[in-house]
Amino acid sequence: MGKLIYDSEDHPIVLDDRALAHLKVVITTKLRRQEGFTLSWRHPDGQPPGRSTIWLHPSIPMQFIFDEPEPPELNARWIQDLMNSANTSGGIALVDEVIDGPE
Repeated sequence: MGKLIYDSEDHPIVLDDRALAHLKVVITTKLRRQEGFTLSWRHPDGQPPGRSTIWLHPSIPMQFIFDEPEPPELNARWIQDLMNSANTSGGIALVDEVIDGPE
């Protein structure tokens, strides 16, 4: 499980390394453009049930920490799905990865 440290190390956001790798691409793309937006996710197993939302802005410090030393192969469709949601008024909704099967 990876961690997204946002503004402070007091409350890291714990996410699967694979999901965090895909979010990193979308988040850094948006912040490089100086665009603020929200990120929402469901709390993982082992935490109280619910969901959280944070406001992401280029001026707030952020760190991505991965457990795995090698980055995963990225799924372009998942990145596009996340980017599409980032461009809405609701912000990024961390949706499950969709893997295209053989046609």
